[in-house]
Amino acid sequence: MALPPELLDIAERVNNWGRWGDDDEIGTLNLITDEVVRNAAATVRTGRRVPLAVPLWQNGIQTGLIPGRVNPLHSMIALNWEMFGPGLVATSDDVVTMGLQAATHWDALTHISHSGRIYNGRAADTITVHGGAAFSGIDKARHIVSRGVLLDVASARGVDRLPGDHAVTPEDLQAAEELAHTQVRGGDVVLVRTGQMQLYLAGDKQGYALPAPGLSVRCPEWFHARDVAAVANDTLTFEIFPPEIEHGWLAVHALHLVEMGMLQGQNWNLEELSRICAEQGRYEFLLSAMPEPFVGATGTPVAPVAIL
Repeated sequence: MALPPELLDIAERVNNWGRWGDDDEIGTLNLITDEVVRNAAATVRTGRRVPLAVPLWQNGIQTGLIPGRVNPLHSMIALNWEMFGPGLVATSDDVVTMGLQAATHWDALTHISHSGRIYNGRAADTITVHGGAAFSGIDKARHIVSRGVLLDVASARGVDRLPGDHAVTPEDLQAAEELAHTQVRGGDVVLVRTGQMQLYLAGDKQGYALPAPGLSVRCPEWFHARDVAAVANDTLTFEIFPPEIEHGWLAVHALHLVEMGMLQGQNWNLEELSRICAEQGRYEFLLSAMPEPFVGATGTPVAPVAIL
């Protein structure tokens, strides 16, 4: 299905197809250069580490709205098994079944297609049942370590949590940037806090899911102009849900993943980070958010850590 007509102009302005060559499979991650990482390491002052992932467990975020995207189902397959004989060392072992986008995760560039295409103009049917993504699977995003910048939109707007019908605009991002006393620059990974995660942490999974604040279709141009490498936030749907324009379902996903080739993350817990950044008066840090290299996958769980 094609994008709604009002989004086609935006798609043309943010399109990165061919920018890093016709064979490119990682999009804006190309912006995380060695120099960017060296500068990111220089933001570490205290060494304080803040985890940003929600726990992986059976009573997780998923409510059944998306068939098959199950919360982690953890089972023991061995309990103190004396595999080498009685009285020798015993082992315990586990297995997990889960949706790769079930909890805190990165969406791969192949998570979304539109008009029969994925990032860099490749055909959407290069994603197959048995092979997964032939191009731009999450395994191609080999390492994500860069300067992270928290854009705490909720705090910048003077609230703990944005209302469910709030579309985060470029003006909101600018206000959060001013609160942070820093400027988003090329190669940064931007974390956008709405406060929506508070509902999930309080046990309200349905309220967390929808209605949900999230990014407006106007935001991709803001990220594109600043050469942002990736964006993550603290909501289930990433963009405002229900959408702000008619038939604009997952339009921001399409603009980010397909047109820009920019990874996006969802269900990141930014609450502790928000508090610590406010206490310290700084909103930049070294961010490690390494993807699990599932070959051909269209997403992956991630356990990101902000290092201040």
